[in-house]
Amino acid sequence: MIYLKLIWAYLKIGLFGFGGGYAMLALIENCIVGPGWITEQMFTDIVAISQMTPGPIGINSATYIGYVAPAASSPMFASPVFGILGSILCTLVVVVPSFLLTLYASHFIARHKESAVVKGVFMGLRPVVVGLIASAALLLMNSANFGSEMTDIVISVIICLISFVLVFFVKLHPILIIVMAGAAGYLIDLL
Repeated sequence: MIYLKLIWAYLKIGLFGFGGGYAMLALIENCIVGPGWITEQMFTDIVAISQMTPGPIGINSATYIGYVAPAASSPMFASPVFGILGSILCTLVVVVPSFLLTLYASHFIARHKESAVVKGVFMGLRPVVVGLIASAALLLMNSANFGSEMTDIVISVIICLISFVLVFFVKLHPILIIVMAGAAGYLIDLL
């Protein structure tokens, strides 16, 4: 049944996804795109939308995937009621394990914060999180984001560089940059 598969997928994400949203992207992609619940293009769109909406990417993706996966698995589950049920289940399953682990870990760390073992664990986790974030960057460098033709890639890189300059040097508000980049992408698609 699709709900048990969704619960299992988001239980893994909730338990083993650490380091923030970008660090969890590879795990989310593996658990969600792998079974065929969504396409790689839809996953890329989820990442983009999750970054523009409030909340962490794990929770936003859980809510969205929980809604679309039942209908994608069987036409029998195409009703919005099944989608809402899936959204609620996935969101709860991804949040509750993380919440419980964080609650226990904060209590444990507060008690043993001067321990050499705890300090060593955190020292070892730092490069792992950096590696996971770098893997997310590589994961998002795909044809769904940059296109498959050289002109698409060049246009994407130009939009990225212009956005960086406008945010970092000109100090334009990031929401304005998002709107401008979306408009530029739309106009380029029309051509």
